[in-house]
Amino acid sequence: MTDQAPPAYSGPKRVLSGVQPSGALHLGNYLGALVKFARLQHEMETFIFVADLHAITVWQDPALLANQVREITAAYLASGLDPEKATIFPQSAVPAHAELGWIFNCVARVGWLDRMTQFKEKSGKHKERSSVGLYTYPVLQAADILLYKATHVPVGDDQRQHLELTRDIAAKFNHDFDAPDFFPLPEALTQGPGSRIMSLRDGSAKMSKSDPSDNSRLNLLDDEDAIAQKVRKAKTDPEPLPETLDELKGRPEAENLIGIYAALDGRTSAEVLSEFAGQGFGAFKPKLVDLAVAKLGPVGAEMRRLMADPGEIDAVLAKGAARARAAAAPTLAEVRAKVGFWGA
Repeated sequence: MTDQAPPAYSGPKRVLSGVQPSGALHLGNYLGALVKFARLQHEMETFIFVADLHAITVWQDPALLANQVREITAAYLASGLDPEKATIFPQSAVPAHAELGWIFNCVARVGWLDRMTQFKEKSGKHKERSSVGLYTYPVLQAADILLYKATHVPVGDDQRQHLELTRDIAAKFNHDFDAPDFFPLPEALTQGPGSRIMSLRDGSAKMSKSDPSDNSRLNLLDDEDAIAQKVRKAKTDPEPLPETLDELKGRPEAENLIGIYAALDGRTSAEVLSEFAGQGFGAFKPKLVDLAVAKLGPVGAEMRRLMADPGEIDAVLAKGAARARAAAAPTLAEVRAKVGFWGA
């Protein structure tokens, strides 16, 4: 008798992702995540949440947290997410995330979590002082994904390991409770162009909200003057732009600016180079300024409009939370029954 592979998951295709409400969003978030969320909503059923449970793994000011959730939601809407197509909701408004997270804590193995590099990087030399939540949050991520039986998850390089953990947890749950195709083994959606935007001050460092220099990033709430000024001040080198991507290697600032232009314009870096080959940054930067202002200016303006009317944002979140709870309830009920809880 030979071992047979478990049957493939046959449920609907669904995508799920979320962003933590822990600081201002910037161009890297916009190109690496938000515009891709907006595209995916037209391809499959889409759940996009604001990850406030994950945010509190490190200290958050309670007086600010709710408004930070609204700001992320405003960015979702301004970037093209349609609350009639995508389910947009605060993670904490769906208690099933936390309950399934606890059940998965009892499925996952300590050795699996010990291998998670994100915890090591975030805790650094202060592991003993880090919250237990920071250590176990990849298990909650697995619950976020599997609660909706999401089949596809947009990931960057830093989250691939966590998606593998999700697949391991799903497979172990399916095996332990004799439910071979209950949870899907979700697939990674690679981010593609624009997934890794680097600092405007240092082409070897990722654009980050934690960088002390505000000139290192384009914030989504920057006005048009700030966008233009930051692009003009972006670090470059004295050489003209080459004809090929191979010739661009070893020039991180030039490569970054070409990549930003390409992502904003919906083209490849090679196509952008073919247009600007032989030109210096004195000619290229004004074009990048015009493009960045045209693309990001309306996003920031719409975010500011939405944030001036919190009631509009709260209505979107309330409706999305109700839809998310309804979608989550059957999965959690089945899990409770399979685990053997009283009343299930």
